[in-house]
Amino acid sequence: MGSKLYRLRRYVNVDAALRYVEERRHEDGGYCFVSVLNDTNVNDTYYAIKIYKLLDLEFPEKEKTIEFLVSAIQPQTAVVAIAMALEGLALLGAKDMAREKSEIVFTKYNPAEGKFAVGLGGSEEFGTATPLEATYWVTKAFNQIGLKFNPDEKDAIREFVMKFRNGNGYGVKRPTTTMTYQVLFTLYTLGYRPPKSPHFRNCELCGDWGGFTEVPYSLPPYLEPTFYATRGLELQNETPTCPRRHVWFIRQLQNPNGGFRRSLELGISNFQNTYRALAVLDFMDRFL
Repeated sequence: MGSKLYRLRRYVNVDAALRYVEERRHEDGGYCFVSVLNDTNVNDTYYAIKIYKLLDLEFPEKEKTIEFLVSAIQPQTAVVAIAMALEGLALLGAKDMAREKSEIVFTKYNPAEGKFAVGLGGSEEFGTATPLEATYWVTKAFNQIGLKFNPDEKDAIREFVMKFRNGNGYGVKRPTTTMTYQVLFTLYTLGYRPPKSPHFRNCELCGDWGGFTEVPYSLPPYLEPTFYATRGLELQNETPTCPRRHVWFIRQLQNPNGGFRRSLELGISNFQNTYRALAVLDFMDRFL
């Protein structure tokens, strides 16, 4: 069993979180966070893979899930979902299959031609995916499967993401935690070394709260900016100010079914929230 499983058990009920995921695995190898539905999808399947990978656990019936992801990569599939499927295949040890399917990305995403995702479709964060979000996910997937953008593509991506520079961070009307991390990750992955951003520190809540916010000096904290802020601190080789308080925040987010919600208020569990909660705990555990 994975050592992380034992370490994270000190903070939350990891076994319940695993049961929450396992009970939502379907015969086709895919997952759906609403267990009674057979509408399996790439998003939930991707986060199931990420949870097992995070906890250093063997993924169940991975051959079925590999088949599910390969079949999901179609011309009509949204570019973010294609990128998730490619990364998921690599994480399951099917990197060659992912590379064989990677060409389909360029039908929707071709930075050399100024196409930063055609027919964007679904999104992780914003309802409809943004070109920046698509750029982040494609860069992330290509990095995982070992594909490199050529120099012209890299320059085009850099020029595109730098358009979101906004003060000490990145965003459209104002810098946000999500966009700041997505830009910095993209630049770092492509080999650029942008200056460190103080944005993540400015969004950290200690005292009575814990967690991080999307914009500086605001309330309340939510799970998604907490996840992206911790990723940002890690990227910049920085440490959180109050890791114990952030652990407290995450502990409050676990629902009775074992999954995690996004805020201190009532909310439903999903796989995305569950992975992010466990990933934040894994990061904070390094400083406790």
